[in-house]
Amino acid sequence: MSYAAFDTWWWPYLFIAIAGWLGTDIWRWLGVLVGNRLSQDSAALTWVRAVATALLAAVIAKLILYPTGELRTVPVEVRLFAVTVGFAVFLIGGKRIWLGIAVALTLLLAGQLLPGP
Repeated sequence: MSYAAFDTWWWPYLFIAIAGWLGTDIWRWLGVLVGNRLSQDSAALTWVRAVATALLAAVIAKLILYPTGELRTVPVEVRLFAVTVGFAVFLIGGKRIWLGIAVALTLLLAGQLLPGP
């Protein structure tokens, strides 16, 4: 039996759902089981937090410097200005994520509406 053995419209969706669940959920449950036994100040948990933060920073940098889609039409200066001001507002505003996102998004939209060179 192979993936192509079934000739129904729903089979690819079921296959993707099961394969996606098996590939990720097992690791999530193992992370919960192992993570509950770790101290909040342990070296392993500190390393995991550092890696997660680095990955998030890399994704954000990629979106700012090498965007795809509609964000590509916004000049890089506007993108850098929006993220800088949004982060500053996040810090000044008591670390409220929604506030920083709202300001950065507003600046991006305003920058996109500005006439081009």
